[in-house]
Amino acid sequence: QFPLYEWLKTTYGEVVGRAPKPWESALAGSLAGGFAAAITTPLDVAKTRIMLSKNPGMNVITMLKRIYREEGAKRLFSGVSPRVTWISIGGFVFFGSFEATKKLVLETMFDS
Repeated sequence: QFPLYEWLKTTYGEVVGRAPKPWESALAGSLAGGFAAAITTPLDVAKTRIMLSKNPGMNVITMLKRIYREEGAKRLFSGVSPRVTWISIGGFVFFGSFEATKKLVLETMFDS
């Protein structure tokens, strides 16, 4: 999530010819978080299944293969929509707050 956020923010800054505003960075954080959430959903599904299983010693790869074999690839993405929504909102708030605070601190330190 963090490398993608930095890449989105840097690329956007290069395109518009200035540093992104905090709300623009928040959008980059939201996109990065949503993407990361989507591609890691199968790992989250496997982790949850392992935690709820009667065999907690099972590893993630074995559980991923089992879910795929017995239930299909679609099941590996169970809950992807709410997960992406929740983490996208969190990314917007977290990165937006971070960038706004950073801007405020830098302005306060160097404008005095």
